[in-house]
Amino acid sequence: MPALTAGTKAPQIELTAMESSKFLLQDAVARGPVLAIFFKISCPVCQYALPYFERVYKMYGGKKITIIGISQDEQRNTAEFMRKYGITFPALLDDTRAFLVSNAYGLNTVPTSFWISEDAEIEISSVGWARQDFDQIAHKAAGTVGDTPVPLFQPSEKIADFRAG
Repeated sequence: MPALTAGTKAPQIELTAMESSKFLLQDAVARGPVLAIFFKISCPVCQYALPYFERVYKMYGGKKITIIGISQDEQRNTAEFMRKYGITFPALLDDTRAFLVSNAYGLNTVPTSFWISEDAEIEISSVGWARQDFDQIAHKAAGTVGDTPVPLFQPSEKIADFRAG
């Protein structure tokens, strides 16, 4: 089953965060859009992509936008991954036996990210690393907070256009 596409109503996300707080998608979208990034710590493309999502978080997170990672790994391993790759946005933990939320979103690969609007509709669905999708997410984040988009990539960085998850 492929990942849910733009125009689809986002399934409910009700998960525990790393620090044991509860996250409910319905509460988050009441405050503004949500960027949900599904990942697995052993995934090389996740290791590549999540530091760039961290840049979006540092620039726009908490300013009308909720940015969350959804880990498909145990808490201890996820915490180590977050430290190793410098990820500071909140991480939620999907059930590592049933993957209820990942399955509800139709995942068969990670990373997969979804921009979910205030009416809980998926506006962007991105599988793997697609620089064009990432640029679209960054522009949407800037527009949501009323900022002029700024480049997230340095001219000296060699950024892949696409990497399959």
